[in-house]
Amino acid sequence: MNVELGPLKPEPAELIVGLACFFLMFWLLGRRILPRIDRVQADRRDATEGREECAEELRTEAELVRRTRERELADARHEAARIRQEAAEQGAAAIAAAREEGVRERDRLVAEANARIAVDQALAAVTLRQDVGELAVELAGRVVGESVSAVAARRGTVERFFDER
Repeated sequence: MNVELGPLKPEPAELIVGLACFFLMFWLLGRRILPRIDRVQADRRDATEGREECAEELRTEAELVRRTRERELADARHEAARIRQEAAEQGAAAIAAAREEGVRERDRLVAEANARIAVDQALAAVTLRQDVGELAVELAGRVVGESVSAVAARRGTVERFFDER
């Protein structure tokens, strides 16, 4: 082995020990240290990218929950509007029923009052006829100077007068 290496001129024993140490270190790096480094880098990548994926999943889930809540709120608003509409319709129906009942009651009271007025009018007319007849007979007696009530009663003058009217 006559190789010209210039000023280095290594000793063959040192070269063999150096190469053995180099390959031993290369083997240790390849078998022990580099897999650990890869594992640590993978853990870091999982920690960072995994967090991003987890955050994206959480964001997607939150968006789904938000949409669900909005849908529920819209349904609740529709239900509230329907209930308000039903209440308004029921209120209008109750008012109409009360108004109808009031009109019936009014008509009944007016009919009773009209009947009472008609009875009172008839009684008043009878009483008035009697009083007018008596007053007319009394006045005729004063004018004539003697009582004409017997003659008026016998002839039915006052009744005939009112019957002609």
